[in-house]
Amino acid sequence: MVNKRDYYDILGVKKDASKADIKAAYRKAALKWHPDKNQNNKKEAETKFKEINEAYQVISDDKKRKTYDQFGHAAFDPSSGMGSNPFAGGNPFGGGNPFSGQTTYTYTSGQNPFENMDFGDPFDIFEQFFGGGFSRAQRRQRYSLSVEFIEAIKGVTKEVEIEGKKHKIKVPAGANDGTRLRFNDFDISINVKTHPIFRRDGYDLFVDQKISVSTAILGSQIDIKTIDQVLKLKVRPGTKSHTMVRLRGEGVPHINSNAKGDLYVRFIIDIPEKLSREQRNELEKLQSLGL
Repeated sequence: MVNKRDYYDILGVKKDASKADIKAAYRKAALKWHPDKNQNNKKEAETKFKEINEAYQVISDDKKRKTYDQFGHAAFDPSSGMGSNPFAGGNPFGGGNPFSGQTTYTYTSGQNPFENMDFGDPFDIFEQFFGGGFSRAQRRQRYSLSVEFIEAIKGVTKEVEIEGKKHKIKVPAGANDGTRLRFNDFDISINVKTHPIFRRDGYDLFVDQKISVSTAILGSQIDIKTIDQVLKLKVRPGTKSHTMVRLRGEGVPHINSNAKGDLYVRFIIDIPEKLSREQRNELEKLQSLGL
């Protein structure tokens, strides 16, 4: 068996790393070494990208990870008599929560768009949405198209000129940064601009919402602006700063599906820098009561 680097070393995590840590490390490494972002060093990038994906497929799966921890690479080497397929199942791009570890409570219902799906070769992930095969040995002409954050979520049609010819490009609702659209003679890679308020992870959206000290203590009802509407949201009494509320179905539409991701609202208690005399007096009274 050819000597291989330790899977944990490849992802830069410890052997007792949590699933969330492993997923975060994978996403970071995959973005860094994606061949499309390493045009000047594509051969090395392709090798590292496949190595990163292989490592993640094994140690992100509980059963494979346990086997690997016990037997190492030999567990997946056919010549050792122990071999199995480390790429059976697994999801390299499952949605994550960038605010993990914080208090959360939930409204309505939803689902994980990538659950139980096997994407196989990571170079072909987006072809599975739009059809057609893709051979790295026969690279096609590729162009990039920048769209606004909201345009990518809701879908948009853009007119572009390629080699003197005009083409109408339909960006599907739910497209993300890096989504590749395949046409007869060329590919279009979508570049999504950032948004001043919303952040995105997969099909989920995240937004910070400031609330006053009194609202956090006493509770109240506030307006939350989503992508499509304004919702009334109840803030529970005694809400701590960075508490997060999950609004199911208020996220990004799944490509080629009626399902939608979720919107996570993170409450940030707004501490005023300056107080009026009256506000200070009232707060001092509360302080004297032990609040």
